[in-house]
Amino acid sequence: MVRDAYYYSVPLIAAAVLLGWLTSPAWAIIPLVLAAFLLWFFRDPERTISDAPGAIVSPADGKITDVALVSTSGGERYRISIFLNVFDVHVNRSPIAGTIRKIRYQRGEFLNAMGAASAEQNEQNIVDVEGEGHSVTFKQIAGLIARRIVFDKKVGDAVTRGERVGMIKFGSRTDVLLDPTARLNVKVGERVKGGASILAFLPAADRELVGAGRVVEREGGR
Repeated sequence: MVRDAYYYSVPLIAAAVLLGWLTSPAWAIIPLVLAAFLLWFFRDPERTISDAPGAIVSPADGKITDVALVSTSGGERYRISIFLNVFDVHVNRSPIAGTIRKIRYQRGEFLNAMGAASAEQNEQNIVDVEGEGHSVTFKQIAGLIARRIVFDKKVGDAVTRGERVGMIKFGSRTDVLLDPTARLNVKVGERVKGGASILAFLPAADRELVGAGRVVEREGGR
């Protein structure tokens, strides 16, 4: 469980006790329900991380809403968009093992994260991870409800594939930008799990896909 769960739920539980004592136990129901929801919302389950060569894992739980070839300042790249609703796990994970080369925080709008415009206009945290001979970019994008993006790493930090790196609070979106030579493994409409679902394979993996089904159980680092 993410520690933020206690920051939000403990005051609500205290308010429920106070209301129940000063008025009627019935008044304690609403803050208790809210506290229970927040404890559940900030859950942080363990995941089975793939050890398949060249695998790019999902940085978030959610639904694939777009898979497209887009133009960026670095040339054409595949963009895979993942929408997180309020019921999804909101912990974010690194899509590959490597080193964090760049972090850019962009202030902006809080448009509906389902819309295409949110990819560029919304408030977001943009992270470049370099590893396995490639550079992968992922974005933590705020939405209508999400107003706080958390990222726990800094430039120069080494990360493992599927390692916990932060979270976006409440509904939001996460985009992954890949080299156009990557072999995609998902399509629009699929649901994915952070760290556990493979979004694509980097080119170097094509020679070793015989081992693509093998996974190891390991804990994503906090």
